[in-house]
Amino acid sequence: MPAAAVRAPEIDRPGLAWFNVPQPLSLADLRGKLLILDFWTFCCINCLHILPTLKRLEQAFPEDVAVIGVHSPKFAAEREPEAVRHAIARHGIAHPVVHDPDFLLWQEYAVRAWPTLIFVSPDGYVIGQHSGEPDAERLQEVVEKTLKDYRRKGTMRPRPLDLEPERMPSARFRFPGKIKPLPEAPDSPGKLWILADSGHHQIVILDDEGRELMRFGSGEAGFASGPADRARFRDPQGLAADTGAIYVADTGNHAIRRIDRQTGQVTTLAGNGRRGYVLQSAVPFADAELASPWDLALSGGTLYFANAGTHQLGYIDFARAEVVRLAGSGGENITDGPAAEATLAQPSGLALSPDGGTLYFADSETSSVRAVRSTPEGPVVETLVGQGLFEFGHVNGDYASARLQHCLGLDWWEEAGPEGGLLVADSYNNALRVVDFADRTVRDLDDGFLCEDSLCLPLAELAGIAADGSGRLLVSDTNNHRVLEYLPATRRYRTWSG
Repeated sequence: MPAAAVRAPEIDRPGLAWFNVPQPLSLADLRGKLLILDFWTFCCINCLHILPTLKRLEQAFPEDVAVIGVHSPKFAAEREPEAVRHAIARHGIAHPVVHDPDFLLWQEYAVRAWPTLIFVSPDGYVIGQHSGEPDAERLQEVVEKTLKDYRRKGTMRPRPLDLEPERMPSARFRFPGKIKPLPEAPDSPGKLWILADSGHHQIVILDDEGRELMRFGSGEAGFASGPADRARFRDPQGLAADTGAIYVADTGNHAIRRIDRQTGQVTTLAGNGRRGYVLQSAVPFADAELASPWDLALSGGTLYFANAGTHQLGYIDFARAEVVRLAGSGGENITDGPAAEATLAQPSGLALSPDGGTLYFADSETSSVRAVRSTPEGPVVETLVGQGLFEFGHVNGDYASARLQHCLGLDWWEEAGPEGGLLVADSYNNALRVVDFADRTVRDLDDGFLCEDSLCLPLAELAGIAADGSGRLLVSDTNNHRVLEYLPATRRYRTWSG
């Protein structure tokens, strides 16, 4: 952190909402502490990656370091204070957060990218800046050395902050992720479903009426194998299954886990609990390093995964016991072409065509729906809907003009049109959308549906969607902590579970 005689701009500004504290904080309130301002936005996977690093600093130096999140939103939906409140609870953020929707603090601190850390000395001067994900070990070393220097100067005033963390919701589910069908096994009691109960760090089996049958995971965040009640997950999001196993995108652990359906034992297929970097050549399961896998799709002996943290798609080849890159150079953008050279942007939802020949994906940071198609020359990435990292909205129409906003979930739907199509959980638009392959258009599905609940809530950041044939759809209504059932034939919907 090079020294610089620049007085830090004030952070307590009129009209800015604060979270996790009883009242706004000023630089005077924080005098005598090393202040770390974390400029973030809750859609950003790299911003989420550094939260454990910041938490580690807070735990190591609880009275000397103050971390303040400065939420500077990318998407229109992220401007809403209530959406920020949900994100803070979902990600377990306990430090103070100030919501800066008009980029006032962003501009005054000359920030250019998410995430960016700004370091402010105990006497109120900007002394350093880091853009991107820092190395956790190196950052802690630098912070420890900086604190020693300021202690010698006598400028430190160690004391705890007065915090009022956002409360986690008390509900049957907590921020549920993907919902997927569970293929019938010989002893299955009829049609079953699996749900990633992300906020409870568990996987839930539900019957066809939404009744809970079993949970996997102790409910405590962690990275542990073992029987159903002792294994641990961390913020699982994606799922896939066959008659023998349930596969879990254990997002917070940067791993893909396997649940044996007969014994309930949880094991790890790939990933070591630490954030991995860009996927390159094929590697054995034991050597694989993943980064926030967000969804899964299974086809025969191949398990596809969305490696959101490196903007890539990969797959597990069970026959060769290898993890293989499928698409994405590792750069964050929206360029098509040969799969290895294409750029993606935080892929977060997967769906296979019925013949298994095309893998569709929701590329959330470009608000796009894209596909990986097999060709004689090799796999090729093609964009159906979406234009760029900062092109988003809620617009119906042909592929070129339609707009989505940070979509997270996909499923194949034969009823989309004569050639089939896709259902889209258009998360930040709080809407269900349909991609019709026949006429190459996007339309809203949920206009005019009648709610049958006694208390009808507006949708809130849908994370997953599953088509149950042509008769109904199941939707993870994430910030309302429930699963909805939609009946297209009668234009009705209701809370199915939660």
